[in-house]
Amino acid sequence: MSSIETTTQLQWHEVAQQVLSGNALTREQGLELLQSSDSELLDLLAATFLVRRTYFGRTVQLYYLKNAKSGLCPEDCGYCSQSIVSDAPIEKYTIANERVLMEGAAKAASSQARTYCIVASGRGPTDREVDHVCRVVEKIKADHGLHICACLGLLKPDQAQRLADAGVDRINHNLNTSRRYYEEICTTHTYQDRIDTLEVAQKAGMELCSGLIVGMGETHDDILDTVFELHALNVKSIPVNFLHSIDGTPLEKREDLDPRQCLRILCLLRLVHPATEIRIAGGREVNLRSMQAMGLYAANSIFVSDYLTTKGQSAEDDFSMIEDLGFEVIIGGHEMAS
Repeated sequence: MSSIETTTQLQWHEVAQQVLSGNALTREQGLELLQSSDSELLDLLAATFLVRRTYFGRTVQLYYLKNAKSGLCPEDCGYCSQSIVSDAPIEKYTIANERVLMEGAAKAASSQARTYCIVASGRGPTDREVDHVCRVVEKIKADHGLHICACLGLLKPDQAQRLADAGVDRINHNLNTSRRYYEEICTTHTYQDRIDTLEVAQKAGMELCSGLIVGMGETHDDILDTVFELHALNVKSIPVNFLHSIDGTPLEKREDLDPRQCLRILCLLRLVHPATEIRIAGGREVNLRSMQAMGLYAANSIFVSDYLTTKGQSAEDDFSMIEDLGFEVIIGGHEMAS
């Protein structure tokens, strides 16, 4: 082994020990991580796994996502097939009725998912839609006992409180990208609007699920800004989306990522958020490709379902991937440490 390789291995191991001792990863270290060479990747993953294993053992949390309302959105988010500026040929429908949402909950339970995600397109929900979701959530809790994460857009304080009272455990509202870059991706609402909704949800007593999308033309500094902002917000779950460019959207044909950079980004998230649930979310299959399994040395959660308007890997393949790693699905309860 060369002296350069020895130094690299020691460096990332020392960074992991720094994090485990309670000293936060610095921004400078984060930038070095994102710019690290391919020859360092295995050492970086091994060091990151020390942190992941300390807080989550070899367990994996599964999430099941239900697109409860598709299309019909007045916002102009450039990555989204459901936005007003998208020509993508997707299904468009108003909010799903109780039967459809309950069927989704049953599939979530049978897929060993701990959390059922109810997602609705649009700027924000109407009061009628909030009341509908509340009624269904109460029934899901009674019948299946699932954790519920709702993603309904921008929320008013009274709407957030009603959702919390009905048993919604978490609100998902992703930052997506940095404050600096946000207007390049969306102009119909602001970055601050998203922060405001997260604060409203937190005040109502719900946990925060918020993450990012990478591969949209952002810089390393934008990624770092977003990752550290999520830390300041004290989010409990972070979905990491890798852009799956969809024909008909402003970001169609954009392919900035490779599997190795995706793994670096997951390592960054784990080292900045050592005890937080990190989920490999949309774009996993098309960006990590044959290296999907390696992402779980940093992350501890995945979606076991299709995404909003794109297909995911089959549940059977996900179960095989987890088993082949020697990991295990955790059903119910809270995150476990070894």
